[in-house]
Amino acid sequence: MTSLEPVQFTERLLTWFEVHGRHNLPWQQNPTPYRVWVSEVMLQQTQVATVIPYYQRFMARFPDVQSLAEAPLDEVLHLWTGLGYYARARNLRACAQALVAHHGGEFPEDIEAVIALPGIGRSTAGAILALSRGQRHPILDGNVKRVLARVFGIPGDPGSADVIAKMWTQSDACTPAQNAGAYTQAIMDLGATLCTRARPACTVCPMSDGCVAALEGRQEELPGRKLKRARGSREATLLIVQTGSDGSLAVLVERRPAVGLWGGLWSPPQFESEFAALDWCRREIGEPVRGSQSLAPIHHAFTHFDLCLNPLRVRCELSASVHDGDDRLWYRLESPPKVGLPQPIRQLFERLRLGNGG
Repeated sequence: MTSLEPVQFTERLLTWFEVHGRHNLPWQQNPTPYRVWVSEVMLQQTQVATVIPYYQRFMARFPDVQSLAEAPLDEVLHLWTGLGYYARARNLRACAQALVAHHGGEFPEDIEAVIALPGIGRSTAGAILALSRGQRHPILDGNVKRVLARVFGIPGDPGSADVIAKMWTQSDACTPAQNAGAYTQAIMDLGATLCTRARPACTVCPMSDGCVAALEGRQEELPGRKLKRARGSREATLLIVQTGSDGSLAVLVERRPAVGLWGGLWSPPQFESEFAALDWCRREIGEPVRGSQSLAPIHHAFTHFDLCLNPLRVRCELSASVHDGDDRLWYRLESPPKVGLPQPIRQLFERLRLGNGG
């Protein structure tokens, strides 16, 4: 069985897209490089339906490169809370600052100059220039990899260098000189709506009678599976130092290191054990006014490991020597500051605010 020729694939895809593609997404309205770039970054590892409200709030606050470049990092992370993969938010701001410093606040026309910007790889750069300026550049995001692997029968680990090289070659062969923007959106749409990871809708796919996976019944096999790494687990004590009374409760939070888990976000301090947490509390904050209380564990799954946080709540009198600073602040539950919190921490604080720590 043979697959479609690239030109046949492209013609079918564009015809399908004209009728069935997505044409009214927020970033498709006035698709400037800036608006497309923010959407592409948000859509990495995140579904469209989840992204849309975040995108709309982000654009309302940061309508252009200049406003994002000038924004405090905490405000950017605050608007990102819940989207995950927070390095994306830090890179967005760093990229905006680089655009202002070196490109007059505008995206360069040359793809190599776009790739050189913080947090932008080859596929994202190609998508930005194709969708906003109609330039012809192949892309290779997760949806595109899945479509190409199935239609053209490209086996193997999609994370390996040789398979990626084959996919780039195939992507380049299929990307047309004309209508590059429509093609780019079309192939992403096909992967997101029909050629899905599970239960692909082959019966209504425009490629089905020429798709290797559909013809040979290999939809589950293609694309190949990435070699799995052993999944690890981590456990820590989360120290919840509270001060104040009902209506004015505040919790001590610290800014996490820029590199690593929840980089740059704010969270109660973490410790290896309950003993270490209480010892730190006595040295840094003061003796708790009452005994400690264990709250319900927080379980959170990351890409390569599972995290279990055991919250330990203590109440302390607010000492004059313990005040807000660059890396430490009292997070007031009823009037929270605009800082970035990890989603599990935000949910915990909401439970504490409602008087239900778990």
